[in-house]
Amino acid sequence: MSAASRPTSKDVARAAGVSQAAVSLVLGGKWPGRVSAATAERVREAARALGYRPNLAARDLRTGRTRTALLVVPALTNEFFARVHAGAASVAAAHGFGVLLYPSPEGTGPATDPFASAPAALDGVLASSMAAQALSGIGAGALPLVMLDSDPATGPGTATVNLAIADGMRQAAGHLLGLGHRDLVHLAADVDSWTFEVRAAALAASVAAVPGARLRTRGCALGVAEAQAAVTALLTAPGERPTALVCDDDLLAAGACKAARRLGVRVPGELSVTGFDDLTLATAIEPELTTVTLPAEEFGARGMAALLTAVDGGTPADEELPVTLTVRGSTGPAPART
Repeated sequence: MSAASRPTSKDVARAAGVSQAAVSLVLGGKWPGRVSAATAERVREAARALGYRPNLAARDLRTGRTRTALLVVPALTNEFFARVHAGAASVAAAHGFGVLLYPSPEGTGPATDPFASAPAALDGVLASSMAAQALSGIGAGALPLVMLDSDPATGPGTATVNLAIADGMRQAAGHLLGLGHRDLVHLAADVDSWTFEVRAAALAASVAAVPGARLRTRGCALGVAEAQAAVTALLTAPGERPTALVCDDDLLAAGACKAARRLGVRVPGELSVTGFDDLTLATAIEPELTTVTLPAEEFGARGMAALLTAVDGGTPADEELPVTLTVRGSTGPAPART
C-alpha cells in the first residue's frame, strides 16, 4: 500500500490476519456469534492503525440504503423538540446516518410529502405523536417507523419510545397535594394528542384520591399569551380562586405567572404554579418554576437508536424513560382560607 493510497478492507484483513468477510462482519457490527471477540478487537485495532474508513457510498449502492432518517416534529420553534433533534442527530451521526428535520407545517396537521418518493429517499422515520397526522401526507408507510410519546397499544410504528408522562404528572400533583392544596386547576394544552390525554387522566386520578380535593380544567392554546389571557379570566372570575395551577407545559406556566403578577396575586404565597418540560425559561422567570424535567436529548437518542435497529431488520422494544419533578420557587404551602 503506497503512502498516498487509501487503505482498503483487504489491507485491514491482511494486517489483522483474517479474511475480508470477517472484516466486513466486524465493521458492519454483525460479528457476534460469527467471529470471536478477540478477533473483532484485532480487526478494529487494525482499522484504527491504518486509518481505514468504510466506503459508505459504495456500500449504500449495494444495499439500496440512503443512510438518511426523517424526524417529524410539530414545530422548529419549540425548545423541547430542538433538544430531541440534538439527541437523535448525535446517535445517527455515530452510525453514519444523517437526519432530516421536518416540522409539520400546520403544527399537528397533515403535511405534503417533501420528496418525490419518501421510501426512495429515506431509510426510516422517527415521529412525535404531536405531529402524527403529518405522516399521512408524507407517504412513508412502507418505511421503518418509531413513534415518540405515542400509545404503545395503538401507535402505528414498529416501536414506541415514551417518557413517563403519567408519573411526572403524579409527581407534580403529589407535591401540591402534600403542600395542602385542595383547590386545583389544570391549565390544559388545547392539543389533540395522546401525551396530553395521559397527563389529564393522571392528574384527575391523583386529585380524586384525596378527600376534599377538587380539580377544575381550563383548556388553552399552547402559548404564553394565550395562557396569560386564560389565567387572567380565571383569577378575576366571581367566586373563590384556586390555590394551585397545574400546567401542561412551561409556556403555559410562564403565562400563568405573568397573569398573576399583573393582577397582584403572589406566587407562591397565594397561588402555586407547576409546569412541564423544564425549558430554559423555567429558570428565567421569577420565582423560578417548579416543573417536571424531561430528558429530551436522551429521548431523541433512544428513539433514533430504536429506529436504527428497525432499519437493520431488528425488532426494537418499546421503552419508557423516567422523569423527575424539579421543585423551585413557584410552589409553596396552600394559603389559609377563612
